[in-house]
Amino acid sequence: MDVPQASTVKQRHQRGGLFYEDFHVGEQIQHRLTRTVTQMDNMLFSNMTLNPQPLHIDAHFCATETEWGKPLMNSLFTLGLMVGIGVNDLTNGTTIANLGMTDVIFPNPLFENDTVHCTTEIVDKRESRSRPDAGIVTFLHRAYNQNQVLVAQCHRQAFMRKRPVT
Repeated sequence: MDVPQASTVKQRHQRGGLFYEDFHVGEQIQHRLTRTVTQMDNMLFSNMTLNPQPLHIDAHFCATETEWGKPLMNSLFTLGLMVGIGVNDLTNGTTIANLGMTDVIFPNPLFENDTVHCTTEIVDKRESRSRPDAGIVTFLHRAYNQNQVLVAQCHRQAFMRKRPVT
């Protein structure tokens, strides 16, 4: 296991992101940002992505024809928000590219007016085989509502910059 040393000081990118060397397997990050999701978020995201699913945009349908009784937040909005909340703490200015997301789950619903907070665990990292200035970090992102109920989770692999040699 890659454990941080007591003398290790994380020097962030000028935009706030961490470099490949700053991530340590097993590390848990509680993200600072939170967000209350709204009906407007749901409507705009669903409309921008051409998703007419009444589970997201039709309160009457939800009240009369679903077990939830109210609209669910669009799951892809929830996924994007979960990843986005961690950007300032983790990857702002240091990500070369996202390589993929796996094991995406939404174990409990997220509703309009819920407040989301997120955590990230560093589950793996390795140096790039093709680029000596980069490495691959695997994040486990989790999103919770205001009642500490898990509403989303995914593994994400990101191609990360190494600290520039000076």
